[in-house]
Amino acid sequence: QVQLVEVGGGLVQAGGSLRLSCAASGRTFVTYTMAWFRQAPGKEREFVSGISWSGANTNYADSVKCRFTISRVNAKNTVSRQKDSLRPEDTAVYYCEAADVRNVYEMAQYYDYWGQGPQVTVST
Repeated sequence: QVQLVEVGGGLVQAGGSLRLSCAASGRTFVTYTMAWFRQAPGKEREFVSGISWSGANTNYADSVKCRFTISRVNAKNTVSRQKDSLRPEDTAVYYCEAADVRNVYEMAQYYDYWGQGPQVTVST
């Protein structure tokens, strides 16, 4: 089995910065496209950002483009970073996801493995 462990959730003031990291582990794990999704109460889970297994290709949702940055530490880790731009609308449960695909996809159905989904709350 592949397990995804996220760290970095919590309470952040609007305008502040946040770093989320995700580490993948598992005996059969090789490399995966990894992505962040989020889900706010009463809303569907939505794509936030993703990075290909090689790190060469990244995608961002329009709502976070130019505010969030995703990068890859190695084949099993991905990081999402926001600098001085968090908004209350960013409040959600954030899920790290992984998929055995070549490129980054925005549909959740492409992803086979899910993290535990820590809560991120942006206060005013």
